[in-house]
Order: sequence, then structure tokens, then C-alpha cells
Amino acid sequence: MSLIEGRTGSWEVVIGLEVHAQIVSAAKLFSGAATAFGAEPNTQVSTIDAAFPGMLPVINGHCVEQAVKTGLGLAAEINLHSVFDRKNYFYPDLPAGYQISQYLQPVVGRGKIVLDLPDGGVREVGITRLHLEQDAGKSLHDQHPSLTYLDLNRAGVALMEIVSEPDLRSAEEAGAYLRKLRSILRYLGTCDGNMEEGSLRCDCNVSVRRPGEGYGTRCEIKNVNSVRYVMQAIDYEARRQIEIIEEGGTVRQETRLFDAGRGTTRSMRSKEEAHDYRYFPDPDLLPLTLDPAWVASLKASLPELPDAKKARFVAAYALSPADAGILVAERASADYFEAVARGRDPKQAANWVMGDLFGALNRLGVGIEASPVSAENLGAMLDLIADGTISGRLAKDVFAAMLESGDPPGKIVAERGWKQVTDAGAIEAAVDAVLAAQTDKVAEFRAGKEKLFGFFVGQVMKATEGKANPAAVNELLRKKLNG
Repeated sequence: MSLIEGRTGSWEVVIGLEVHAQIVSAAKLFSGAATAFGAEPNTQVSTIDAAFPGMLPVINGHCVEQAVKTGLGLAAEINLHSVFDRKNYFYPDLPAGYQISQYLQPVVGRGKIVLDLPDGGVREVGITRLHLEQDAGKSLHDQHPSLTYLDLNRAGVALMEIVSEPDLRSAEEAGAYLRKLRSILRYLGTCDGNMEEGSLRCDCNVSVRRPGEGYGTRCEIKNVNSVRYVMQAIDYEARRQIEIIEEGGTVRQETRLFDAGRGTTRSMRSKEEAHDYRYFPDPDLLPLTLDPAWVASLKASLPELPDAKKARFVAAYALSPADAGILVAERASADYFEAVARGRDPKQAANWVMGDLFGALNRLGVGIEASPVSAENLGAMLDLIADGTISGRLAKDVFAAMLESGDPPGKIVAERGWKQVTDAGAIEAAVDAVLAAQTDKVAEFRAGKEKLFGFFVGQVMKATEGKANPAAVNELLRKKLNG
């Protein structure tokens, strides 16, 4: 159990997350307006999105399909009958004065996400529901000294609101949940998971209690747009509530905002309840009825998801669960690894992908989809190591050259003369030259200073520009030094 120590004892944090995931769709939920990110303000707005009188919404079937696929990917119940409601509230960037959403009868019911814990264990977090709703527009407060500008490009964009049970008990668990959910969504292709562009946003419900007691009063932190900020917001809010209670105060149920600059939360408004929104079925939309055969066909078409892929990597490639978990976090990384590992030593492939490749991509600030080193070329380099053309030491240089040029390893080795020296006579000559130049070190070694062996290996490799076969160098040195 993860606890926070306060001034008066231990406290347990109770967390539930509401994630708003923008559906990958070329058109909005109830109109044909485009959804491309970064368009000029108010250039992707239909008369429906702007709530012109008499304009009627028409459901986007592709968005429904994406929501059902997501529900199936979360091992959730798919409700064959669901209803769209009007959620009534006034906000400048919500032209109609209500949001079309779902409430009591959502398209997806209970599901689950399995978290991989740092100690190698797993933890199941319940999903309460997934419902479809339309996004609001955006108010821009920094364009004019005294006026607020409105951009309605986002108005009407299709969202999936994925609501968890209050099963999370720490900021770290919340971070793991978000990363896992994002991974599943990206595998399914239903949301791109780009938090910087606002296509994945999180509301955090946080309360504290003494271990074993009932739930405390929760506060909701709205619209947090990075995993790191979610974790910071939860940590701050939990400690804020503990301090209030320990000083004899009472936590007030409210909606709060996270200030990323200060790392604090601040009050936004008192927390609304469902009755405040005056939900009622939208009279312009019929209930949504799904064909069981259609749902079954969607289930059959799902890709292999992260948990199943991780289990297969452990079984088929003898990888550790930790390594397999890193490789399957992104579908593109998993596909890249499999292409490199096919017909080769999987552990060696995993080490190169997770070590040299991931490190290089991180330095370059690019994803694996834009890797200068293709899976085909990395695999070809491993073949050159396996057949003795290059040593493991030379492979580092070959990889660096591939990273810079994108050329295949065979071409690099040929052009730069990096082929491994395996000729016994040439290696012996290099060994003899090193030993002749280091007679004092040879005497020290033979007197019992065996740690110098690595020094001799290094000198021979330096003399051969890293091209000598390491196994042959080791064997000859042993023979001559102990002779």
C-alpha cells in the first residue's frame, strides 16, 4: 500500500481519472467539418458546430466504430443500446449552450486496464465506462488586452471520455495508468495520444483518507495535459488536503486547475453534480443501436495489444518481462524489434534496440518511425557481427556511421576498410609489437598483476584500429604472456 506520512500519521490517496481522448477521425462527431490540428482559427466550423438555428446533428459512424474498438481493447462491455444526452451549461466556446454527450446509457460499460508495477507485479484498474461526446471550442485570452477571442475549430470534435474506478493509490500508479491507456489507444489507432496537441487530456479526482476508512471529499483537477503534470498535480493536491485536515479544517468539494509553472493547484469553481447539468436525451438524435455481428467482427479485427504482445515476446524471444514491456510500449518499437530479431539472437537485438538505438533517437529528438537506421540495416549489422566481418567494438562505429548517413552497414564497412582482421599472422605481429614495447608491464603481469591483461588487449586493439578479432587477440595474449 502506498501511503503519505503526514504530521499526524499515515494517509492513503484515492485517485480516479477521467481521460478525454480525441478520436482519430477526418470529420467531427456530428458534422462533416475537418479536424486537422493547427488550422487557422475558425476555418473548420460547420453550421452545426456553430449551433445555427435549425441545424441537426448527424452521427459519424466512424467515430462510433472507434469508440467500440477502444471498448473492446479495454476488455469492456459493449452496450448494444446507448443514448445521447444534452449536458446543459453555458460557456462562450460552447455555442449551443449544451454539449451532446452520454450519461446513464453510454456506448461502453465496465472494463479494465492491467498495470505493470516496478516490482514485476501487476495491478488491475477498473474502467467505469467510456462515452462519446463532442468537444467545446477554445477561448483565447492572450490575443488582445481586453477581449477574449473564440476559436471554434475544436467545437464538435469527437471525444471518448474514459472514466476509471477510484482504484489508483499514488501519483506513480496514475502515471502508469495513463501511459498504458495511451499505448492501447495508439495500438488500436483510435487516438493519437498527443497530449501536447490536446488530443489526450486528463481530469484527476483526488481525495485522502486514513487507511481502512471510507472515501474522503474529492477535488477534481481539470484538463491536465501531460503525464508528468498529472503526477505533480496529484502529489500537490493530496498533500494540500492532508494539511487542511490535520489543521482541523474541512476539504471543500471543488474543481481546481493545475498551475504547471508553480507546481500547485488553485480553485476554479465549486464542483458541479449531475443534476446541475439537467441531462436529458437529445431530441435530435435517435438512440444508438449496434448490431452484435458488427461488434463481433470489430473484435476479430483488433490488433495484438500490448499485454498479449509482451507475453509473446517473453515466451518466444526469452526476454525479461521488463525488457519486453519497454519494447511493446509503442507499436512501432515492437514492430522494429521483431524485424531486427527475426532469425537472429533476440537478446542481442533487444540490447541494440533499447540501448544504442533508443539512446540515439532520444538525442536526436525523433521517434522510431523517423529513425535514420532502418530495422533492415540494424539487422544486417548484427549479421556482420555474427559472421565475424566486424567485431562488437567496430559495430559501435558502424552504427554511428549508419546513424549519420543512413547507409547500409556493408557499404560502410567496405568504404572505410573496417573489416575485422582475422588473419592469425597479422594479429600475432600486432601482439608481439605491443609486448615488445611494454616489457615493464609484461614483467608486472607475470609477477601476478593479472589486471593488466585488459591493458594489453586494449593496446592491441588500438594498434589494429579496433579491427582485430577480440577472441583471437585474447587467445594469443594468454598464450604469449603465460608462455
